[in-house]
Amino acid sequence: MKRPQFISAREAVDMIPNHSTLCTIGMTLVSASETVLKAVEQKYLEKKEPNNLTLFHTCGQSDRKDGIAHLAHEGLLVKIIGGHWGLCPPLMDMISNDKVVAYNLPQGQMANMFHSMALREPGKLSKIGLGTFVDPRVEGGKMNARTKEEPDIVSVVTVDGEEYMQYKEVPLDTLIIRGTFADEAGNITTDEEAMVLEVLPAVMATKRFGGKVICQVKNIVKKGTLDPKRVTVPGVLVDAVVLCDSPVEDHRQTSSWYYDPSYSGQAFAPEQMSTTIPLTVRKVIGRRATMQLKPDVLINVGTGIPNDVIGPILAEEQVQDEITITVESGIYGGVPAGGIDFGISKNAQALIPHDRQFEYYTGAGIDYTFMGAGEMDAEGNVNATKMGPVAAGAGGFVDITSTARNVVFCSTFTGGGIKVDVDQNGIKIVQEGQFRKLVKKVQQISYNGKMAIARGQNMFYVTERAVFQLTEQGPMLIEIAEGMDLEKDILANMEFRPLIAEKLKVTPKVIYKKEAFGLKEMLQETRK
Repeated sequence: MKRPQFISAREAVDMIPNHSTLCTIGMTLVSASETVLKAVEQKYLEKKEPNNLTLFHTCGQSDRKDGIAHLAHEGLLVKIIGGHWGLCPPLMDMISNDKVVAYNLPQGQMANMFHSMALREPGKLSKIGLGTFVDPRVEGGKMNARTKEEPDIVSVVTVDGEEYMQYKEVPLDTLIIRGTFADEAGNITTDEEAMVLEVLPAVMATKRFGGKVICQVKNIVKKGTLDPKRVTVPGVLVDAVVLCDSPVEDHRQTSSWYYDPSYSGQAFAPEQMSTTIPLTVRKVIGRRATMQLKPDVLINVGTGIPNDVIGPILAEEQVQDEITITVESGIYGGVPAGGIDFGISKNAQALIPHDRQFEYYTGAGIDYTFMGAGEMDAEGNVNATKMGPVAAGAGGFVDITSTARNVVFCSTFTGGGIKVDVDQNGIKIVQEGQFRKLVKKVQQISYNGKMAIARGQNMFYVTERAVFQLTEQGPMLIEIAEGMDLEKDILANMEFRPLIAEKLKVTPKVIYKKEAFGLKEMLQETRK
């Protein structure tokens, strides 16, 4: 019976051929195989090998300095097919400066591509991506000038009279995954990982192409001591096991801490340990956004303002029993962490695989999604993927906003150095941002306004001073904050003139309270 090799990280790196495709699994720094990735970087700096690699990764996998940032060397990488780079400045710099070919595809579609590839299907078919920058008739997911000359890796096909995106297979030569325990037969568990991710489907896809699977683990235990139901990857599917160099440094549960059992389900933290977040402009935006909610709904929160404040706000307002929060990584319930630790949740009710989560988002569709936004234009198109030359990528944005019944974008009204004072009386614009976010035409279409209307979606764009609702004729200004001047503070800072509601509402002042602002009571009122 085949058994994996138990080898050093440097020996594992020797298994990666030049001019091959490398796939890594993780999100933020969760499940990042630091020992192996550092060894790849070290060998390249010493010997210029492995080189000319194509990197395939579904999620952003960095905390601005580690994770796939170790691969950010011209010559080591020649091509990237990825989901998100917002927390990986070195890769964004390479993309912006045309040092690497770069394709950005929707994260959920990439996660489910592993199934299609494993099953030898002729690509993954989906309506996700149509009408956005991923559509080959728009940009084909090509994120810089260098890539524009490269072949398309997506196409549009017609099945039964309807258009679909075809996400073409990407043969995988080497896969790097991470586990908590490996037994002597190479069976892998992921007990202490804060996400389930798409580890097994990626293994199956790699094996279909005859590729090698390398797994970094925290511990090696005796054969037969692992509960078979806890095994994520059977040992016969693993080619090499690498024991991490340092559990504290190279096998952290997430960037900010080594291990907290309340994020991986081994224990629950006392609820009174949750802290109230301070009253800031981001919290004001988050509070106003949550006022769109109704009881007994399932919601999703994206990166940026939504993930940083929506979860804590729901906890402060004690509405977790009425609103179930989810995160694209597979989280249900709890209080999501923010910033560089996006994708994990304290005291979660359930952790399901990342790829399975997107089956729900794409199929049934979430009730509400709260997303960050960079720009909105006169047609209601939203850009959240590329600002100037900086290409953060879509992550799960395109997947989730394409099918959610209610889409709530959360953003400051202007960007680049905006300063806003907030107290219990309201807001005051201390310094206007350097650039406008409400523009004539977005730089990149991450969310197609006309297609959203055709789908029957409810879309709102919430800022600290104004709220817009998307209509068939375009964005309509429906609400402004008290003290804001319509011409001076709103219209003068936009590149287009929106529709204006006949009865323009004033933002409720309760969202400026230091204490709970009464969301629970608002939800209960809607039941009557």
